[in-house]
Amino acid sequence: MESEAPQRIAVVTGASAGIGLYTALGLARAGMRVVMTGRDRDRTEAACRFVAARAAGAAVETALADFASLAAVRRLAEELLARHGRLDVLVNNAGLFSPSFRRSEDGYEMTFAVNHLAPFLLTNLVLDRLEASAPARIVTVASRAHRGNRIDPATIAGPRDWSMIKAYGRSKLCNILFTRELARRLGGTGVVAACLHPGVVATRLAQRGGIVELGWRLMKPFMISAERGAETSVFLATTPDPARFDGGYVVGKSLARPDPAALDDGTARRLWEESARLVGL
Repeated sequence: MESEAPQRIAVVTGASAGIGLYTALGLARAGMRVVMTGRDRDRTEAACRFVAARAAGAAVETALADFASLAAVRRLAEELLARHGRLDVLVNNAGLFSPSFRRSEDGYEMTFAVNHLAPFLLTNLVLDRLEASAPARIVTVASRAHRGNRIDPATIAGPRDWSMIKAYGRSKLCNILFTRELARRLGGTGVVAACLHPGVVATRLAQRGGIVELGWRLMKPFMISAERGAETSVFLATTPDPARFDGGYVVGKSLARPDPAALDDGTARRLWEESARLVGL
């Protein structure tokens, strides 16, 4: 008699609301055990209850981490590895759109720190477990906001020409370059890395007051729901044929061509090396 296949374990960051919440729900409905991460205990536990109530028999749990702190990311990785002997899916979903220039706990520009350095570090810290659990997947939520942006890896942690739009767009460009280099490094391991544009989603991402929030609210009627925005993340985490998306940028359920800057392998390697230095790997 064949033994039953072990339940697949998925980690979704930024799962307390928005796209992350509905990604967690989709993966729970697909039969995975889902670890929902967030920075606020009450919101993350409420999100966990939301998923459990809508996915019959779902196995869901929470883990806390503030992605503005690399130490917190390290503690999260330690907790995940201690709890689970296997990890099958990592969805790097947590994101920030900051209306003002701020620095992270570690002294780096906040948007870059949260949107790129934190998932870069988390992915690397759990990579051995993902490889040991292969076939496995790493899904990173990027954005078409990367278009028209350029980065200098040597200065991106504290650029002089900061603006909230540039900071966000550059961080999303980093997500695509990271995915490209990650897939190259993972060749032959059975771990597939892909990134995606979720659509223009009506989340709370830019609701931070001022003119940014006003513009966001005016555009919301023309945006898609968070549930629809999660569809591509869920698709990449569950499709039976993920290899064709390895290293790719996905829109809907199809490979798309990102901005030429996102296809620069030299920049991708330099970004990886600088990111590793900044996070202490």
